[in-house]
Amino acid sequence: MFKFGGKSLDLDSSQLMGVLNVTPDSFSDGGCFRELDAALRQAEAMHEAGASIIDVGGESTRPGATKVSLQEELDRVCPVVERIAASLDVVVSVDTSTPKVMSASIACGAGMINDVRAFTREGALEAVRSEDVALCLMHMQGEPDTMQQRPSYASVVDEVYDFIKLRSEACVVSGIAASRLLIDPGFGFGKRLEHNLLLLKELASFKRLGFPLLVGLSRKSMLGTILNKEVDQRLFGSVSAAVISVMNGANIVRVHDVQETRDALLVADAVRQVALV
Repeated sequence: MFKFGGKSLDLDSSQLMGVLNVTPDSFSDGGCFRELDAALRQAEAMHEAGASIIDVGGESTRPGATKVSLQEELDRVCPVVERIAASLDVVVSVDTSTPKVMSASIACGAGMINDVRAFTREGALEAVRSEDVALCLMHMQGEPDTMQQRPSYASVVDEVYDFIKLRSEACVVSGIAASRLLIDPGFGFGKRLEHNLLLLKELASFKRLGFPLLVGLSRKSMLGTILNKEVDQRLFGSVSAAVISVMNGANIVRVHDVQETRDALLVADAVRQVALV
């Protein structure tokens, strides 16, 4: 069992993280759940469909995203986290790189901080060091406003692996227990299509680091490129990517379409469990 604050999840079975963006400009659902009641209804629906984790984001990290002020991010995130934590038996994760938002979210009931910058901002490690919450370290080349302009790697799998290894070591040196860490290779964050495909193909290699693996491919532009379809037409591609991720070692899959992905992963888990007998 893996601890997320006061809750625990069995990561031997695939877990679904439902995406809940309380932003006006996220690439898929921006503007849909900015009102508190709408956000809570969506969280309830995702939980009923099978999500064991709800990932709340108050600042879009899509390519070219507009930065928001600290107060705006706090105002978007904290009321939603507090309501979900009080109302639903789910792990509440917060997608943020801002130390003060991390601290405030944990105080409101968050059991996980999901940081696309892997806690590299000044004060981030200090904000979470003494808290009993899970931490996800993600790789991103560059920053959201520029990351897709000219991403370049000599060896994308090796470079992402080495970055995550270094960040996990920095966490441990700072006093954070390795048992609190999860990792995410960061599909779409400063990576071209070929980089993303290589990472997906070689995903199992990241298991050597010894941490649970979180993957987010749902509706992303790499699927749009492959399928030649817009964001709202990428369901089957997203489900396919989720199954491939789980078969290659992912423990948690971050998705928009919970019910459809849950059904597919039940089948994938059945196959994996047989292989382990």
